[in-house]
Amino acid sequence: MHPDWIEHRRGADGELLGWMEPAEGGFVVIDLLGRPRSDALDWLAAEETLDALGIGYLGEPHELRLDTGEWIRVRITEASPRGIRVKQDDWGAQAVGSPQVFFTVEFPAPAHLRPIMRGTAR
Repeated sequence: MHPDWIEHRRGADGELLGWMEPAEGGFVVIDLLGRPRSDALDWLAAEETLDALGIGYLGEPHELRLDTGEWIRVRITEASPRGIRVKQDDWGAQAVGSPQVFFTVEFPAPAHLRPIMRGTAR
């Protein structure tokens, strides 16, 4: 996390939604994975963008490229400036005793962790 980033929290419950990075012409919205989500906006527009973004995207499926070059489907389990933890998507098999496989990647999220685009199967 950059020391100039300004936290933005949801008004209702204080949940951290991301940060605003001062930039020429305003503030760039940074999500909880450390990724820029806007061009420079004024303060109010940056806050509104983070409020609209929320945290739901963290529950969406992602894919992680392993050192072997293979892409696997994962789910984000933790996201903070200390790192991002994901688990291999097992479609609920842990409920019947299947082992869970976790990976930790650096923050901000690297290019080898990316959202799965709707309509693509992995």
